[in-house]
Amino acid sequence: MRTAMASMKTTLFVLLHWGLQCAVCRDIFLPPGTLYRVAGFPLSLPCAVSGYDGPRTQDFEWFLIRDDANGRQMGVVSTRDKGFPYAPFQARVKSGEVRVERDSGDKVRLVIQRLRADDQGKYECYTPSTDITYQGNYSAKVPVKVIPDTLQISFTRSLTGQPVPEGAELTLTCSAGIQSEQLTHLSITFGKRGAGEGLDSGAGGEVSTAREIISVDKLLGVVPGHSYKKRYDDGEITLEKRNGEAGLDVYVMKMRAVQPQDTGTYFCEASQWIRDPDRSWQKIAQRTLDIGNLTVQQLAASLSITSSPKGEVTLQVGSPLILTCEVLGLPSEVNAGLLVQWMKRGSVEVARMSPDGVVSWGDDLSRASGGSMEKVAEGRYSLKLFSAQPLDSGVYRCVVSVYAGRANPGQSTPATLTQRSEGVTVNLKSKDVLVAAVAQLPRGPLLKRGSTITLICNATVTTTGPAQAQVQWLRWPIPERVVKKVPRPASDVALPDPPVVQKPRLVAVLKYDGVAEIYANGSEVSVDRLSAGSYRLRVHAATMEDQGMYACHAQAWGQDQHGGWYNTRAKAESNAVNVYLYAKAADLILIPLVIGVSSALFVGIVIIATVTCCFMKRLARQRAQK
Repeated sequence: MRTAMASMKTTLFVLLHWGLQCAVCRDIFLPPGTLYRVAGFPLSLPCAVSGYDGPRTQDFEWFLIRDDANGRQMGVVSTRDKGFPYAPFQARVKSGEVRVERDSGDKVRLVIQRLRADDQGKYECYTPSTDITYQGNYSAKVPVKVIPDTLQISFTRSLTGQPVPEGAELTLTCSAGIQSEQLTHLSITFGKRGAGEGLDSGAGGEVSTAREIISVDKLLGVVPGHSYKKRYDDGEITLEKRNGEAGLDVYVMKMRAVQPQDTGTYFCEASQWIRDPDRSWQKIAQRTLDIGNLTVQQLAASLSITSSPKGEVTLQVGSPLILTCEVLGLPSEVNAGLLVQWMKRGSVEVARMSPDGVVSWGDDLSRASGGSMEKVAEGRYSLKLFSAQPLDSGVYRCVVSVYAGRANPGQSTPATLTQRSEGVTVNLKSKDVLVAAVAQLPRGPLLKRGSTITLICNATVTTTGPAQAQVQWLRWPIPERVVKKVPRPASDVALPDPPVVQKPRLVAVLKYDGVAEIYANGSEVSVDRLSAGSYRLRVHAATMEDQGMYACHAQAWGQDQHGGWYNTRAKAESNAVNVYLYAKAADLILIPLVIGVSSALFVGIVIIATVTCCFMKRLARQRAQK
């Protein structure tokens, strides 16, 4: 029994010792197989070694056991022996088509640039020993199947190289398909490369130097290129897959509006993918096809904005004003929204027409009822003011903002281009108008608090034709003098400062059409017209806040031949009238009465306090004597 137990202990010790040694023994790693690769395209097999002794840079040797070789090995390439390759591989190794690329001292890759059908077989990665003791694995094998190249790619129409206007739509079509017995996936990429960038066409091409626009990846997801993501998110770039013929699918890329930076050479790239046993995706075939060159012509080179009439136009007040804006040089193939604006004196917007045809007017909203803005023809817009007034004079310009490729842009969408026309100077001949205004306070009893203040403004307008005066009443508070002490050598003398002039307050307006507008707060105010040139202001139940300096401003309004009224800009300011309010008789009686009652109360309190004090002192002395 003891002998059996000792034998078991010895066996366990040996197994444990061997296991610990093997935990650090040499091992070779190759990807699990079988691997499927396409003839004519690269094969890359990684091989790594671990658990070795000796230098960190290990040597590797690759063998191939062809399926029809009855297990015989064939030397492919070695990192230490240039004469290692067998005859079928010698020329390919010498030309670099077959080579070993080292990733690190113990990691390499076997690269066969163009696979052949007879490259199919089982590949073995072997590492010569540098270990103190020979233990572990020194080689590993992986089967590789070479499948036929069935990747097809074509296009129906190439770019001609003719300049395309900025904002035009670009459509590129690419057909691709795979006829493979293996389960493989297809990805399609549309890309562009500019001047000086190179890209090899055909098998094994790379897109590293190109700019990817948009792709359908191996999992059928649409992926925009980094530089085109915003345009894709805005819907300006799309990619659509359609069913084609002869086993080929059709892929259609559209750019809604090309931009100057879209100039370059366009290509379509089709890639074949397979999922290896280790669950990683590998690109096993790729073809790139040039579609052609695109040159984008900027709109600024062809677009121009003109306005008519040219130069200067002079009209009588009340005459219609008609201005025309024309957009020239906008290519017909550009689907663009236009924002057309008429500007006056540089920054004042008169009217605008949005890309969807909605007309809005500028600061003077009342002008909308006295004018119109229309699109009279394609690229031709007119502004009409039915009855021009003196305020309408100035320099007019037509400003056009072009939204290339966007018929109905959003409010935050930037314009592709904005241009303006030459200025049209509009002069309006107005009649000579003279205006005079005189303010007066009618004679009467003294104005007191609670009285009605009556002021008269005599305004006259001298001109030919119908005219009316529009009268404004303004009030300034009575200036207050501020007294301050100014130090002098002899004495301090108080000198008054100049009166502080405050801004006037608008009290009331009687407009040219007889409509009154009251602005005063607190007091009841009325305005009326006594006669053709006499205007009256009345402040009822006046308070002390209503006193001050009053003046009237008269402005002349004329009537045109269509019956419309306009501001002639002629005006006049009257003299200032001082209005003071005196106290009432009741106020004069009340003041002494209040003073007398207050004095009597004060004297009575003093007497009572004195008598009470004396009485208390006398009472205190009597108690002390007792």
